[in-house]
Amino acid sequence: VLVRSLRAGRVLELGTFTGYSSISMALALPPGGRVITCDVNPETTEIARRYAEEAGVVDRIEYRLGPALETIGGLGGEFDLVFIDADKPNYVNYYEATLPLLVRSGLMVLDNTLWSGRVADPSEDDDNVRAIRAVNERVLADGRVQNVLLTVRDGMNLVWWA
Repeated sequence: VLVRSLRAGRVLELGTFTGYSSISMALALPPGGRVITCDVNPETTEIARRYAEEAGVVDRIEYRLGPALETIGGLGGEFDLVFIDADKPNYVNYYEATLPLLVRSGLMVLDNTLWSGRVADPSEDDDNVRAIRAVNERVLADGRVQNVLLTVRDGMNLVWWA
């Protein structure tokens, strides 16, 4: 829905895993659209590629293997949609690194921003919880953007330019 409503032609995904999100986004792309997805795990990336072949969208997805921050540094151009669903301790870094790549009419989606409700529980204090709290607070305090934190499932923080 987001890819279609934005008419997103260029999508960046951080965290491929088995490809469910990249396939869903690729299916919604307009002709000539492209998803660039990156992950550090070669086994799950290969699974994602096979699923994309079965779904008939492998030609719309570019797989990048390596640390996301390194991948981001080597990307050219802007993106209509950025979808972040990777290692939580780097969420603030991913936010800061990808925001300049987002077109003015674009949307960033940070997934798992409620972390099964644990971010709202003061007794929870592991690395992932602290990292997700930090990115939610960073987005909220960032005067360059506006956002809405959706409480659907595990939470999604939708971010766009102010």
